[in-house]
Amino acid sequence: MTAIALAAGATAGPVAAAAWEPAKPITFIIPAGTGGGADLMARFIQGIVTKHNLTKQPIVVVNKGGGAGAEGFLDVKGSKGDPHKIIITLSNLFTTPLATGVPFNWKDMTPVAMLSLDQFILWVNAQAPYKTAAEYVAAVKAGDDKKFKMGGTGSKQEDQIITVALEANTTPKKFTYVPYKGGGEVATQLVGNHVDSTVNNPIEAVSQWKGGNLRPLCIFDSKRSTYTEKVTADMAWSDIPTCKEAGVDTEYQMLRGIFTSPGATPEQVAYYVDLFKKVAETEDWKKFMSDGAFNQTFMSGPEFTTWLEAAEKRHLALMKEAGFLAAAAN
Repeated sequence: MTAIALAAGATAGPVAAAAWEPAKPITFIIPAGTGGGADLMARFIQGIVTKHNLTKQPIVVVNKGGGAGAEGFLDVKGSKGDPHKIIITLSNLFTTPLATGVPFNWKDMTPVAMLSLDQFILWVNAQAPYKTAAEYVAAVKAGDDKKFKMGGTGSKQEDQIITVALEANTTPKKFTYVPYKGGGEVATQLVGNHVDSTVNNPIEAVSQWKGGNLRPLCIFDSKRSTYTEKVTADMAWSDIPTCKEAGVDTEYQMLRGIFTSPGATPEQVAYYVDLFKKVAETEDWKKFMSDGAFNQTFMSGPEFTTWLEAAEKRHLALMKEAGFLAAAAN
């Protein structure tokens, strides 16, 4: 059949519909404050998409961190059928509803893709006398005259979960947890010696590490980072020991993922999966991953859903053990 005959219409059979793409600007919600890991990643993605013309519509970034991110999650939950809204998620996807009882579950949104897993590092001020995590934990144990201050983002979220897990190594409890609005503020407070330590993500404290103001003691993973390029004059991410190596048997990694509004069609989800695959293929993204010591794990479809189901169960167990569950979640 000729091309002219195919174009003729009815007698040629159905014509395949064009793939879906946004018809208006894409709202990119960050369920956290400015300066933290989610904020930095979302705005970096916005820059990559603009630089490489990966969408015909602009991406508009909006911070909605109220209620430990509940503001952002409820916004997306209430936007059923609007595929022009996406949200970057961290583990408050699980911890916020468990801690607050807010009527939200990750299944109220449409999963798109896992972009990566983010690490956590135990940081101290560079002028502190502790050179290893074991030395720091020993000092915390011996500090009968005071409680050491641990700075972190939010309450009953990832940073405080890790702090509670650390306390298992310092029995009796010796930390006073001090919550801040975002990881950028957390790092600043440690530089100013307003807290004794933090468990910030690598990207949230890397500039202060490069500047000689902070010292990493250990990474909360089962294995060291794979990034061997020097970050400071004498250290790479791979030079930071695991906390288990240092005698502090605590592990935790955090989701960096993308969801869209409930009711999104498979074609709309496929559009965003393809978009974020293109982002991940850029040299800009690869450098961003290296600079922030991210675990480059990309998932979508059933694989991502299975991971989310397992992560939800794990966070329920962690929150219950820490005593962070809202009455409604018990």
